[in-house]
Amino acid sequence: MDITELTQAMHDFVRAKGWYEPDTPRPQTPRNIATSICIEAAEVLEHFQWNGAIADRDALASELADVALYLLQLASVSGIDLEQAILAKLDVNYRRTWDDHGADEGGGA
Repeated sequence: MDITELTQAMHDFVRAKGWYEPDTPRPQTPRNIATSICIEAAEVLEHFQWNGAIADRDALASELADVALYLLQLASVSGIDLEQAILAKLDVNYRRTWDDHGADEGGGA
């Protein structure tokens, strides 16, 4: 399955749950989705809170999937071609350099 098909599968799920309806208690706005990405990313971080070992690979995979699904949705509802954005960012990063004292202009990866 490619990124377009994954995005469609994500939209199918959200529609099936009724979360695109105007009266939903879970409005799928860019702000709400971005907030959800941060919450799910924190749940990824919990897996490494007290050590660097992966104790439960399946649980970590589930959290990574949550982050990815929200990312696909945020890109889609914001009108961003995520595949093109990733390729453009990789192109920029190939030309960047990082020094030993932290990130240069533009922040991290």
